[in-house]
Amino acid sequence: MPTALLSVYDKTGVADLAAALHELGWSLVSSGGTAKAIAETGVPVTDVADLTGVPAILDHRVVTLHPKIHGGILGDPTNAAHRADMADYGIEPISLVVANLYPFGSDTTAFEHGSGSAVEMIDIGGPAMVRAAAKNHAHVAVVVDPSEYATVVADVREHGEITLATRRRLARDAFAHTAAYDAAIVTWFDDDLPEPDPLPSTIHLALERAEVLRYGENPHQQGARYRFSGATSWWDTMTQHGGKALSYLNLYDAEAAWRLANRFDEPACVVVKHANPCGVAIGSDADDPIADAYVKANACDPVSAFGGIVAVNRTVTQAMAEPLSSVFTEVVVAPGYDDEALQTLLAKKNLRVITAESPAEWRFDLKPLDGGLIVQQPDPVSLDRTGWRVVTQTEPTPRQWDDLVFAWGVCAAVTSNAIVYAKDRQAFGIGAGQQNRLDSARIAAERSAGRADGGVCASDAFFPFRDGLDAAAAAGIAAVIQPGGSVRDDEVIAAADEHGIAMVFTGERHFRH
Repeated sequence: MPTALLSVYDKTGVADLAAALHELGWSLVSSGGTAKAIAETGVPVTDVADLTGVPAILDHRVVTLHPKIHGGILGDPTNAAHRADMADYGIEPISLVVANLYPFGSDTTAFEHGSGSAVEMIDIGGPAMVRAAAKNHAHVAVVVDPSEYATVVADVREHGEITLATRRRLARDAFAHTAAYDAAIVTWFDDDLPEPDPLPSTIHLALERAEVLRYGENPHQQGARYRFSGATSWWDTMTQHGGKALSYLNLYDAEAAWRLANRFDEPACVVVKHANPCGVAIGSDADDPIADAYVKANACDPVSAFGGIVAVNRTVTQAMAEPLSSVFTEVVVAPGYDDEALQTLLAKKNLRVITAESPAEWRFDLKPLDGGLIVQQPDPVSLDRTGWRVVTQTEPTPRQWDDLVFAWGVCAAVTSNAIVYAKDRQAFGIGAGQQNRLDSARIAAERSAGRADGGVCASDAFFPFRDGLDAAAAAGIAAVIQPGGSVRDDEVIAAADEHGIAMVFTGERHFRH
């Protein structure tokens, strides 16, 4: 008669699993609350304490740590020496271990054992059993996820045992489970320091596949979204109302658009193409500011907006949905939709319409590199003017200050070298990703086509020469915001004074590659 050891914190479905195994002729061993839950259904079960002769001790820190448990899990029935040891010490083999771990990182006040502190939620016996069973998967099955209970029962019913293929797959999942658990504990130690290191000596990332994507950057590439184990994001809680399945670039661009839209407190619209904003605007129409924001954002560069991603930080109205529905758009992201607006957008074939919560801050900014990753802190973009300073003879007007703050927020989301021309909190020209700043300024001027006359220019890094400033002046720019810090700052400031342009230094660069 094969034996199953069931010792779980999450008791979802465990009584039904126990009943099914008992019906199939298995004997059951369990501990504490799990044994009680099984016994209450009338299924016979042996308590671990009766098997080992030792009750749970040390405030439940030691329950299953015993040779009769681990010998039964780790014993190799094909090894004569193992069989002899097991016979000498009265150890019976265990063919199945069902265990899930203390919910480390969750609310400690609801914890069943010990003091309820974070330390008490570090499971010891559970991971030990899980790892032991996974190591001995040639002979033992291990289940850490209640969703696999049905698979185990089906295997036993069909084959009389849990097949080797299933055992190997479950063992792999078990080691992934304990690896993620340990990673969460390491992160807790890092965060619990009096002065946490933003880039600790080791980083332990545990990711789980959350979604298989339509394809990667190109149709011949596979793609998937992974999330940090135990965490959720707006991607997990969002609702996609219509359209085809999402691809890699849909997610990448929608993330960029949604983050930038949520940078603004006022009603804002962002249009993104290839991870760069090609239109951004704040709505000023009192009757329908979000519709106004969309029309203005799309007007920045309607050619690039074709096939783009649209994100707004207010509920989509019918007045916004109508002009949007006439423009080919891949994805729309918003916190909500009026009923009529939603129906209008869903009538568009293949348009992906998404309702989402605000995005959370990133812990690390990661990029692949041969042999590993390069890691940095995420770039915090402040729109607080407190530390900014005017370096020219001309001061920005109140209206220009509003535009400078707006343009600075947009510019920080644009690939370097980045130049943004804006007026009345509407972007008219965005120069992105050029190898020199002057080309970005020329692109921004070409895109704005005179519409930014009297407006402002934002540059993500300093002007290394006055030529970029001269290009802005030629486009009719009246005020400039940039980090400063060039050895030629004096020349650039002098050029601004020559043109009568106000210039603000933020003291903070926002390169983005």
